[in-house]
Amino acid sequence: MTEGQPSVARRRDNTLTAIFGRPNRVLIGVVHLIPLPGSPDYSGGGVEPIYARALADAGAYAEAGFDGLIVENHGDIPFSKPEDIGPETAAHMAVAAERVRRETRLPLGINVLANAAIHALAVASAAGARFVRINQWANAYVANEGLIEGAAAKAMRYRSALRAPSVNIFADAHVKHGAHAIVQDRPIEELVRDVEFFNADVVIFTGQRTGHAADLDYLRKIRAAASVPTLVGSGVDPGNVGDILSIVDGVIVASSLKVGGRWWNPVDRERAKQFVERARNTS
Repeated sequence: MTEGQPSVARRRDNTLTAIFGRPNRVLIGVVHLIPLPGSPDYSGGGVEPIYARALADAGAYAEAGFDGLIVENHGDIPFSKPEDIGPETAAHMAVAAERVRRETRLPLGINVLANAAIHALAVASAAGARFVRINQWANAYVANEGLIEGAAAKAMRYRSALRAPSVNIFADAHVKHGAHAIVQDRPIEELVRDVEFFNADVVIFTGQRTGHAADLDYLRKIRAAASVPTLVGSGVDPGNVGDILSIVDGVIVASSLKVGGRWWNPVDRERAKQFVERARNTS
């Protein structure tokens, strides 16, 4: 946080330490679920292949030495707005997430695309997850799905109704896959503080799209505005992870560790192991 800049949120314990047992160099792998029932590309071949693929990818991350996982419905392209997502998505994600948690025993997060905070909290509660990732927590932006508004107010009240304060909020600031012209009159540092002000426990920074790396000077600029732990959530690979971890407290990674570097492919176990080795041994 910039010296002399007052905090906009109440002081809290370090969320990364509480969840992962370490305050920095946290490595989180994303389990991209293949298309779920109700999504356009679901093949109708039954649900067990969905869970088997999730467990295989989760196992590859766990074997490599990752600190935690996120289960995400990335196969459900094109993504729906939160109000258009059916209960079948949350139901199948809850089963997949609970199986992953039991199998790997790693701390687990949930991301329901696009920006479905209520669904994510419901899945997290059912599956015993420790956090949810919400891509637009405060303010609004024009995403691939259309206008997406910040989810904080409804989500925090729903979390309270679930009696689930242990489900932490990992929220993006200036998130990928969209235009932020609506808030272009406000500096990026203020957008980071907005996320904190609305009680996010961790702030996530990204590039322009899945697999796109954020500029290091950009990361330094917005990291200086944050008073809570920070993660980078796109474009991390073995070549840049050392530089990125010298700025922020952890990374969320998937695409660069898949077979052929394609997000829709399975996790490449050797790539995952090499990534962890690189991340742990660079300073």
